[in-house]
Amino acid sequence: MCAPGRGRSGGEFVVKSPEGADGLVSVPALLHRNAKAFGSAPAYREKEFGIWQSWTWAETLEEVEALALGLIDLGVQPGDHIAVIGRNRPYLYWSMMSAQMAGAIPVPLYQDAAAEEMAYTLDHSGARFVIAGDQEQVDKVIEVQGGLPNFEQMIYLDPRGLRKYDHSKLHQYSHVQDAGRAKRDELAPEMAKRIAVQDYDTTCVMLYTSGTTGKPKGVVLSNRNVIETSKSSSEFDGLRQSDDILAYLPMAWVGDFIFSVGQALWSGFCTNCPESADTMHVDLREIGPTYYFAPPRVFEGQLTNVMIRMEDAGAFKKKMFHYFMSHARKVGPAILDGKSVSFVDRLKYGLGELMVYGPLKNTLGFSRVRVGYTAGEAIGPEIFDFYRSLGINLKQLYGQTEATVFITAQPDGEVRSDTVGVKCPGVELKIEPNGEVFYRSPGVFVEYYKNAESTADTKDAEGWVATGDAGFIEEDTGHLRIIDRAKDVGQMASGALFAPKYVENKLKFFPNILEAVVFGNGRDECTAFINIDLTAVGNWAERNNIAYASYQELAGHPQVLATITDHVEEVNRSVAEDEMLSGCQVHRFVVLHKELDADDGELTRTRKVRRRIIEEKYADIIAALYDGSGEVSTVTEVTYEDGRKGSISATLEIRSAATSAVVQKMAAE
Repeated sequence: MCAPGRGRSGGEFVVKSPEGADGLVSVPALLHRNAKAFGSAPAYREKEFGIWQSWTWAETLEEVEALALGLIDLGVQPGDHIAVIGRNRPYLYWSMMSAQMAGAIPVPLYQDAAAEEMAYTLDHSGARFVIAGDQEQVDKVIEVQGGLPNFEQMIYLDPRGLRKYDHSKLHQYSHVQDAGRAKRDELAPEMAKRIAVQDYDTTCVMLYTSGTTGKPKGVVLSNRNVIETSKSSSEFDGLRQSDDILAYLPMAWVGDFIFSVGQALWSGFCTNCPESADTMHVDLREIGPTYYFAPPRVFEGQLTNVMIRMEDAGAFKKKMFHYFMSHARKVGPAILDGKSVSFVDRLKYGLGELMVYGPLKNTLGFSRVRVGYTAGEAIGPEIFDFYRSLGINLKQLYGQTEATVFITAQPDGEVRSDTVGVKCPGVELKIEPNGEVFYRSPGVFVEYYKNAESTADTKDAEGWVATGDAGFIEEDTGHLRIIDRAKDVGQMASGALFAPKYVENKLKFFPNILEAVVFGNGRDECTAFINIDLTAVGNWAERNNIAYASYQELAGHPQVLATITDHVEEVNRSVAEDEMLSGCQVHRFVVLHKELDADDGELTRTRKVRRRIIEEKYADIIAALYDGSGEVSTVTEVTYEDGRKGSISATLEIRSAATSAVVQKMAAE
């Protein structure tokens, strides 16, 4: 497998410079350096209409400058906020760089956010200009523009469906570039002046938090934050110009900005954009990235698809898969880490690579992955070990928007499923008496925009930032272990530790379970909500000739409930083996009648559970879990794809699950 258009000039190029050397103190400065250092090497690719298109670094600079000049011509002033909304496309990455060349501050927004969610961010940031990907995003802004006193102009990339719109405030992206090119001689000196005044302390980007517990906050990141973090993290993993990355995660997320803009500019590697979310996995296979990041939910989904395919495979292929995967789990991670493994085991593993691991990695698109990361949520150890057993160098990192991503990461050869690695270069760590993790680094954010109170609560005068997570540092290894969100860690009525995320991750290892929410703080026992994975369970239903008309009907099927009960009881046995957390076993659970959804406010746009909202919204079901009821009838408000509200009614069966004797022993003590 090889990436299309992989012509390179000058071989591999690893960039190393001291802080701010050669004027590399801003994104425009890095872009100019790249265009000069390796101008004919591919910088961005995009698949459109089934064909990969490629732009070199020199071509990228020309595209970015043309738009920057066009923005200045439109009236963009230094310090303005420019919102960028849409799916991952080179043009929108260029929009953020163009904003910086014009002296403005890019503010990427989540493209799947509803109009009212966007309204808050657009109003809070005071964005005068919006760059939108297509008609859908344009319509959202138009819907709420009456409540945006600062909004003036909007630029759209894809003109389809927009011909008959009022264009008094609408401008086509290519037309803005054409205007910039036409006025290059007139406006170039002004653009050069705006770039020249930027330094390490100039604001680079503003990114909004996911708003797990309240309204999203605007995190202001400086050039120092972005460039120093990109530099140190690139050197940590030996990233180089010949690397490829697939940019498919939300552009509003700090990880995508650092990987697809910060590190890409620092190291000079190529950023590849898929044609759409539906073709992402096909495009992943075609590109074969060498540097890859995905949150746990993506790895969970890919593993679910693998298991579904194995269920449909013939008896011989299924037996061969399980035989070699059993061997891979035993020796694969050790071989990957360069540890001693017997000749016979290596030989068997090599045969497995030929028969199973290699074809499977090719199917997943991971054949060329040299550095892989997961973060955002804790990944189940079973899922993590599965990928490493295939020989994929998957590692964990721990970070936040406020840290410009990187706080800790796992070095090669020190990769474990139960830690998030050691502190990154330039990072300091400390654990407060209550167990909360604090850090300080060059990546620490400047402030929360228009929110001095929250800034002071999060970052002290010495630059230490409260993560909100509870954890501890291993004395012998220096590795950080995260237990859970500090606000979510509590105690059972018995005094036993309550850490819901630990149990939830174990439950989500099963392909049949998409999401889980565990309750129990201050209670005598733990209970849980569970969402089934419609793809996995639907495949099982088809294979067993079980008809169903909806998610709700399948979720309540007796055989599905029996299978989920088995999964919960298996997790309970696993949880019982951890002396510190054995009190978190699930006694009773319910399979919800609907999927938890960001549109319903139950998840953030990055698919983090909003526990407090769920506890309030489903208080009747939680009460039934604890009062001994065998079932509960409920009515739930839902939001349809077109924004309309509705409700669904259901009577849910409450199931009990067997727990380990360890809990009984603790209770007796």
